[in-house]
Amino acid sequence: MPPSDDTTLPVAYLTTARLGEKGQITIPKEYRDACALESGAPITVLQLGSALLLIPEHTRFRQLCDRVATTFTSHGIQADDLLATLPETRERVFARTYPQLAHSEPTRKRVKRT
Repeated sequence: MPPSDDTTLPVAYLTTARLGEKGQITIPKEYRDACALESGAPITVLQLGSALLLIPEHTRFRQLCDRVATTFTSHGIQADDLLATLPETRERVFARTYPQLAHSEPTRKRVKRT
């Protein structure tokens, strides 16, 4: 497949910000509104040479989820296949993390919740 001409990311000048006393900057309101960012929203900060790249965490998480979904799909893995592996995987992780507890007898009987 030939490369698409639409591989560039849009670049737009928004504003010049000033660094506050505590190293804080204000993200322009138009960008906060467009990305639905509220006070306290987590932002990933990456250094690219002498530049900083600010990425809203929900965007980064969505991109990661998309990459994971694409990888699973390309290998023919369905959601039900993945979910079926969880009980065994959970037991292995528990045994590796808490070996003394995993190999001891339970002190009380567990009640299954429905």
